[in-house]
Amino acid sequence: MDRARPVPYVPPPVAAAYDYCESVTGQQARNFAYGIRLLPTGKRRAMSALYAFSRRVDDIGDGPLEESVKVARLEETRELLGRIRDGAIQQDDTDPVAVALSDAARRYPVPMGGLDELIDGVLLDVRGTTYGSWEELEVYCQCVAGAIGRLSLGVFGTLPGVRDAVRASEYANTLGLALQLTNILRDLREDADHGRTYLPAEDLEKFGCSTDFRSEVQPGSDFRGLVHHEVQRARALFDQGYRLLPLLDRRSGACVAAMAGIYHRLLERIAADPYAVLRERVSLPSRQKAYVAVRGLTGIDARYAARRRVRT
Repeated sequence: MDRARPVPYVPPPVAAAYDYCESVTGQQARNFAYGIRLLPTGKRRAMSALYAFSRRVDDIGDGPLEESVKVARLEETRELLGRIRDGAIQQDDTDPVAVALSDAARRYPVPMGGLDELIDGVLLDVRGTTYGSWEELEVYCQCVAGAIGRLSLGVFGTLPGVRDAVRASEYANTLGLALQLTNILRDLREDADHGRTYLPAEDLEKFGCSTDFRSEVQPGSDFRGLVHHEVQRARALFDQGYRLLPLLDRRSGACVAAMAGIYHRLLERIAADPYAVLRERVSLPSRQKAYVAVRGLTGIDARYAARRRVRT
């Protein structure tokens, strides 16, 4: 059972910066915000700072600016990250995200290089990179999602003396890949509207699919087969990534189980009706999200992952 711990003192300017980051998280990332509210205050604040910085990077990549301007903005953001890493941000700095992230990095062993990887991944988006194979797409997913898993693990930490702790970073990375591949499937039509294709070219060719997912009709294609192929890959990633859960304390495990559980259920909804992703944005109703959160808090998913780990 977790013991109540006093909330560590945070100077008022830093607390205000964290409040800003939590507001950004609540407004922009419902699934993420749903998960991190299960954390104690200090960890929740740190996770909101990581999200707010990551959101800034993503917004640059997804924005309407010219490619050259986006690249320049991303490199400016990388320079800011360097100042954060060097401890050069003061509490009264005018950038609340930088203030909050600097404080979080001092309190937790966050591998800040993961945010450099995120910037690298968004630069791939800006340059319109496509992927010929899963191995190529996997590198991109590691940058934009696996890195976030490893950054989050820096905040969560692992249980003292827990078996397999040395592989925690690997599992966190793999779980990030599972979430990102689920995102890619969910957003097929939206990405096509923006001229982006993430699924590997060799998979598209195998199932006779084009890169235009703006219509349900692709004569001669096996779209259902394509989706099921990617779903199977994502399921395998989830199975491996869930091995992280027994390595975490109860509330951190509940947070991860809630966020991952929401995406796992999205994946299963896509598997049940592959064409849904071409008609609408697949989502879960609030009651299902609440159920996933309860499962996380009760430790059901962590115990299931532990049993699977023993068997394999």
